[in-house]
Amino acid sequence: MENENIKKIMHVLRHAPHGTIYTYEGLEMILIMAAYEQDLSVVFIGDGVYALKKGQDTSGIGIKGFSKTFMALDGYDVEKLYVDRVSLEERGLTEEDLVVTVEVLDAEETGRLMKEQDVIIHH
Repeated sequence: MENENIKKIMHVLRHAPHGTIYTYEGLEMILIMAAYEQDLSVVFIGDGVYALKKGQDTSGIGIKGFSKTFMALDGYDVEKLYVDRVSLEERGLTEEDLVVTVEVLDAEETGRLMKEQDVIIHH
């Protein structure tokens, strides 16, 4: 019997990783929710794709970078990571520029995935 308490929850990260707390707090929320064994997915849209960029140097802004923390999601069974194709392309990035393995989706595919969710949380 499938557990009816498990919800499909998608986190949408749209903000650049530094300069606001949205991305960092979103990551913290994802890690906390993972402990409750929900069906989590994360989609990176717009400047949110920068959160996954390899080789971030945050020393100039005096904060500790957290992009590598996204690599820990796999250990929490958060394996559904998606990136918007246009967002990547507009920022001159490719999948090889990212610290984790993602599935690149077009807007229509992302919309279809969103319709399957019980909850969508925007960060």
